[in-house]
Amino acid sequence: MTAAQDPGERRRGVPAATYRLQVHAGFGLDDAAGVAGYLADLGVTHAYSSPLLRSAEGSTHGYDTVDHAHIDEARGGREAFDRFVAALHEHGLGLVLDLVPNHMGIDDPSAAPWWWDVLQHGQASAHAAAFDIDWDHGGGRVRIPVLGSADDVQKLELVGREGGGSGDGELRYYDNRFPIAPGTGEGTPQEVHDRQHYELVDWRRADSDLNYRRFFAINTLAGLRAEDPAVFDATHELVLQLVRDGAVDGLRIDHPDGLADPRGYLDRLAKESGGRWTVVEKILEPGEELPEGWATAGTTGYDALTEVDRVLIDPAGEPALTALDTELEGRAVDYAELVRLCKREVTDGMLGSEVARLVRVVGELPGVDRAEQTEALAELLATFGVYRSYLPDGREHLDRAVAAVRARRPDLVPAVDALYGVLSQAGTEAATRFEQTSGPVMAKGVEDTAYYRWSRFVALNEVGGDPAHLGGTVDGFHTAQQHRLAVKPQAMTTLSTHDTKRSEDVRARLAVLAELPSEWATLVRGWLARHPLADRPMAHLVWQNLIGAWPLSRERAHAYVEKAAREAGTSTTWTDPDEAFEAQLHALVDAAFDDPTTTAEIEAFVARITPLGWSNSLTQKLLQLTMPGVPDVYQGTELYDFSLVDPDNRRPVDYELRRRLLADLDAGPVPAVDDSGAAKLLVTSRVLRARRDRPELFSGYAPLTVTGSAAEHLVAYDRGTPEQDGVVVVATRLPARLARTGWGDTALQLPTGAWRDLLTGERFVSDVAGIAADVLLARLPVALLVRE
Repeated sequence: MTAAQDPGERRRGVPAATYRLQVHAGFGLDDAAGVAGYLADLGVTHAYSSPLLRSAEGSTHGYDTVDHAHIDEARGGREAFDRFVAALHEHGLGLVLDLVPNHMGIDDPSAAPWWWDVLQHGQASAHAAAFDIDWDHGGGRVRIPVLGSADDVQKLELVGREGGGSGDGELRYYDNRFPIAPGTGEGTPQEVHDRQHYELVDWRRADSDLNYRRFFAINTLAGLRAEDPAVFDATHELVLQLVRDGAVDGLRIDHPDGLADPRGYLDRLAKESGGRWTVVEKILEPGEELPEGWATAGTTGYDALTEVDRVLIDPAGEPALTALDTELEGRAVDYAELVRLCKREVTDGMLGSEVARLVRVVGELPGVDRAEQTEALAELLATFGVYRSYLPDGREHLDRAVAAVRARRPDLVPAVDALYGVLSQAGTEAATRFEQTSGPVMAKGVEDTAYYRWSRFVALNEVGGDPAHLGGTVDGFHTAQQHRLAVKPQAMTTLSTHDTKRSEDVRARLAVLAELPSEWATLVRGWLARHPLADRPMAHLVWQNLIGAWPLSRERAHAYVEKAAREAGTSTTWTDPDEAFEAQLHALVDAAFDDPTTTAEIEAFVARITPLGWSNSLTQKLLQLTMPGVPDVYQGTELYDFSLVDPDNRRPVDYELRRRLLADLDAGPVPAVDDSGAAKLLVTSRVLRARRDRPELFSGYAPLTVTGSAAEHLVAYDRGTPEQDGVVVVATRLPARLARTGWGDTALQLPTGAWRDLLTGERFVSDVAGIAADVLLARLPVALLVRE
């Protein structure tokens, strides 16, 4: 067998396609092994697993790693991992593993050996340098925000070895356990606490007084210093050994923006992993590029998601949707200003500790007092147009933020100018801290606040999206794909992830609203009149999501609206829930299920737009699976999946159903486009198999000409090159307007000759007039053609 034929070599190459599996205690590694055969039949070349290292007890996601030296026992441990890999290899599949280098879970210190040791021994701990702790700002103590109030320090209990503790004993606060430094265990619990290398404080102080870097504003995730070679080695030893052993074939790097030096990290990872295919969970704003020279194939695909979504949305709907939003808001929304204000809430609130640390790192500035410096830093962070820069890469983003703040806040010009001289120096602690902070400010201010406050058209309120621009053009899509092929042809593409605000099929259905904006506005006004909510924009967000996911259980609906309202923070919050408002909000949800008129209107409207949403779903899937890049299928989305934000999008997947439907497809006729989702499974499996078996068909990208009265309703391109024939992709867009006009004389212009549709098996002949759209798309709204 030649090297080119070696299965191991194929696995270690660039995947043809991946399938994301969320592995947890309820769907462990042995369960994952059980679907390996199905994934192979579906057509992917690699399973793509959520993090598998030992994580916090009860974790359902794995991003709270507590020990990098072990596979998580709750997921099955090392033995189950080996069985999983063996099953993948048996079916010719590789494994892409999600890795979390930026932070560690510390919710239960006793479960995190490094953190426990740091709390016990302070700066003398062998692991003190692993965590990003500002020891000077705590008087040599780590501040841990777990107390219900400052007075709760009186509730601490001292437990010695004879009482079930360990070493010199432990301090307990309810179920929370903390170590005692050697020789400090005498006296009252409060006296012992005062001698420790940590200080237990009121949880409310997390926003202002913490002295360790966190992941976003999550107190139980402590930042790691992966830039330290010793920390890198210790946290990557097991995973890199799995890579060298051939068990892991590719890597997905979580949150690289949290790292002090992403470029240096990726360079080292590439060297140690032998250059394995690696993608980064990096959110690119519209028009933003990854820095040149990063040792990565590209991002995990939120940018691709935005490109696909945009071409499905009708820009003609924008005036009516904006008018409705203005009516509900009581004013016209300036989205850019909304984002800035939301980010300022973050800098002044939940990430106040991080801003305060930046102020300390910058130190005194000539002629600038501490208050001005703090305000200027907060304004720069709130104005920063992307998640972060990577100086010297991305200096233009800092320059733009500085110019914008100078123009908006003349009173801060001296402070901003002084800060620019410090923050623009690549590699300094101040510049690095600013870069590590701007990302969390963007994420919390936009994804987790602004996206829940602006409800003009929530299909666009997606990670990496641009809600200010409603809709796109076919030409714009083609330009984006030609650029993608030229710049990052091996980056991942996606439509749904464990972090998307709505699944692909919810967004596909909601896209129809942009084609029916007046009808939608009438319905919303009626529902608001019948079931008023003090926060009218929030009501609009709720109605859109209910329509997008209908039918859904009452329990799922209630869970979603509570999370959405608390994330928005306008009428209720996580830390201070408004019981009266939330009761009104839940009553609105109940009305959707219980009020006969409202329920009938919902069901009638959903019945009308659902087939149009199916068309969009098939188009979405075909475009994402055939566009340049490595397509990922999020678990379960090979069928229609109408999920909302986590944890709703992490519900169990019925693989037996999918196996049965796939077998039926392979044995039977082309399915109808109906609620079984079989048509989506057909599209998914046929494209994946083609990418796996005939990769040469996906080498280039050329837009195709469409003629006729409904030409704007087709997206068509050829993935071949001048030297190599490729597949021809044909997909329908804007189906609601198309239903009113029909295809008419619309035709796809192809070279003359015979073509076969890989989806239906049908044969078509192109002549001087091309192939008529109504003939080509008589059975499905999409087609995948190859020359006969």
